[in-house]
Amino acid sequence: MEMDALTREVIAAAYKVHNTLGFGFLEKVYENAMMVELRKRGISAEQQYPVKVYYEEER
Repeated sequence: MEMDALTREVIAAAYKVHNTLGFGFLEKVYENAMMVELRKRGISAEQQYPVKVYYEEER
């Protein structure tokens, strides 16, 4: 999938989750719903993928 198309699909999935669930849940609820919505759209993703962050030469 082209990057622009992928970006549009991910944003659309986020809107769908937000519009379906509304506000007030813990982040994990939205995270799980987002994974379901991405899978339905044929997009593979990993939850809580570890990312190394370096800030001013510190990790």
